[in-house]
Amino acid sequence: MSGIELAQQTEIYNLYSNHHRWLHNWLRSRLGCSETAADLAQDTFIRILQKDYLPQPQSPRAYLSSIARNLLVDLYRRRSIERAYVDTLALQPEAVDISPAARHEIIETLMEIDRLLDGMGERPREIFLLAQIDGLSFVAISQQLGISVNTVRKHFIRAMSQCLLLLEDD
Repeated sequence: MSGIELAQQTEIYNLYSNHHRWLHNWLRSRLGCSETAADLAQDTFIRILQKDYLPQPQSPRAYLSSIARNLLVDLYRRRSIERAYVDTLALQPEAVDISPAARHEIIETLMEIDRLLDGMGERPREIFLLAQIDGLSFVAISQQLGISVNTVRKHFIRAMSQCLLLLEDD
């Protein structure tokens, strides 16, 4: 093990040992659940370990809370998608029996779609959803939103292009 690797391990150990309890308490105060807070605190440090380099934050707690805040957003977004999925299943005329593995795959796909949509502006996202989910034509969308068909087409093309670019990046 090189001196650099040893120094990084020491820095990570110090960051963890000096701030893990604080981070766990910070998360628990926002979540109201010690177990979920513990999971997110661990995930925060895993994110740091996955980086190519270890930053030297001047204020480690601000750095840790920034990473943890992003994980909280991901958690809330995932819970929202799972809730919407379960609600949609409940509305189905007959019960649908889906394996846990298939359910996990569906939720992961929905999370990816949400990530793609989150990167769009409000208008392109709305037009994309009206066209793709509701099946509306460009003319119907233009009438509903009170904009020209050309504007609808322009926003739809931007949204589709962004989705394709993001999918290629993955």
